[in-house]
Order: sequence, then structure tokens, then C-alpha cells
Amino acid sequence: MRCHQRLVLSLPFLLMFACGGSEPPEEQPGADATTEPVEGTVAPDGHSSRIALDWAGSYSGVLPCASCPGIETVITLNEDGTFERSMLYIDESPVPETDSGAFTWNDAGSTVILDTADAEAQHYQVGENVLFHLDREGQRVTGDLAAQYMLHKHLRDPEIEGRRWKLVELRGNPVEAGQAEREAVLELRADDAIAAGNTSCNSFSGPYAIKAGQRISFGRNMAVTRMACPDMSLESGFLEMLQQVDNYTVSDEGMLSLNRARMAPMARFEPGG
Repeated sequence: MRCHQRLVLSLPFLLMFACGGSEPPEEQPGADATTEPVEGTVAPDGHSSRIALDWAGSYSGVLPCASCPGIETVITLNEDGTFERSMLYIDESPVPETDSGAFTWNDAGSTVILDTADAEAQHYQVGENVLFHLDREGQRVTGDLAAQYMLHKHLRDPEIEGRRWKLVELRGNPVEAGQAEREAVLELRADDAIAAGNTSCNSFSGPYAIKAGQRISFGRNMAVTRMACPDMSLESGFLEMLQQVDNYTVSDEGMLSLNRARMAPMARFEPGG
């Protein structure tokens, strides 16, 4: 039985077995997340989430797993009552499992129920820009573990999407012209939510997600070409950086910084290139 069929859904069981005591998944709020007071709230009193919220769209996060570090999960809810789901079992498989089907709302219009092939249907309470994975009793997980059961909605940001960004600094070290075979560049394509570009040697592409609080994450299953270059250190650092950052900022001068928590920027980009 796959581990998504035995997601930890009650607090006592969680304390004993969730992910074997591993560290919380990387899908955590970034430096600016605490400034977003509406995210995670339910619909206003007297209005159901189904009516009051802009719930259609894609949501993602890393859900706990009983036998792996976590399940990188993406769920898309469509206006026509259908869904698509992708689940990548971290450290178990390089390829995500996918399924699709129909979903229904509960009578209160606050929770969606995914009609899946699992033994038990998956229930999610719909909040403002967030889905809360509910336990077997239909309740939200609370306490220190609550953040691990939230999938956050993907947002758009035209300030950084649809543009070409040239890497000029990596982990505090400047990237000089002519330092590598090619310029290291990054493009975020809003139409299909794909990050693409060049690492300074090879081309790459893979999913990304922008979320409230200027948070950003890049998929673990990036596709990278396999050309060999004399110096692969910049490429290695570039790809490693993409897996570690969780938020971004844009300076008054138009420079894009990719950051992790409140630490110094891990990478800086200038527009163009």
C-alpha cells in the first residue's frame, strides 16, 4: 500500500510515526508570510467557501508520509467540478504519480471531497488561498503539525513572470561575464507554470509555484540536459539553490533575489540577459 493511503490523520499516531521523526517539510512560509493575514482563513460568517472564495486553481505543499520524508502534492480544482492531482514521494521515486476525477462539496459548502481510487476519499477544507487536509474525523490538524497539512494556492506575479532573468550573484559570490560556457538565466512562464533557462552549462525546465507572502518553490523533478562542461560548479550551485529557496524579493532597482527564510539572498538576478 502506498504511503499516500496512510497519511497521518490523527494526532497520537502522528507523534509516534510521522515521517519517522524527520524535520518538517521544506514547504514552509517564507520571510514575508506572516504579513498575510487572510491566508488560511475560512469564508466570512454567513457565506460558504464555495460561494465567497475564489477557490478554483492549483494548490501545492509537502504532506506527511509514514515511510518517506514527505509527499510533494499538487491539486488543481476546476470550476467544472473536476480535479487533477500529482504526488511525488520524496526520496522514493523521481516521477510523480498522477490521477484525476470529480470532486463534490459537503452540505455546508466548506469542504471538497476528492473522488479518488484510495480506500478513503480525501477531504479538504477550503480557506482563503489554502486547502486544509482533514483527518479521518473530518477535522483540521492543529498545533505544531498544522502547517504540514496545508496546501497553498498558486498565484501570479507579473513583476517576475514572463521575463528573462540573468544570474549575477550566487551565495554572495558575483557571477562574472565569461565565467562559464553560457549565461545562467531563469525564466518563469506564467502560462504553464514552468521555470526554464540555463544553468551556465545545461538547459533545464520544471514546475514552480508562487504563493502568498512572496513565497516561491521549484519542483524537485527538474529536467536537465546532460552536456559536460569544463567547470560544472556553477551549474551544481544553481540547481541546488533552486531546491532551497522559499521566497523572493524585487528591489527598487528591479533586481530579483531568491532567498531562504530571513537569511541573506541565495541568488540575485538582473533583468534581461
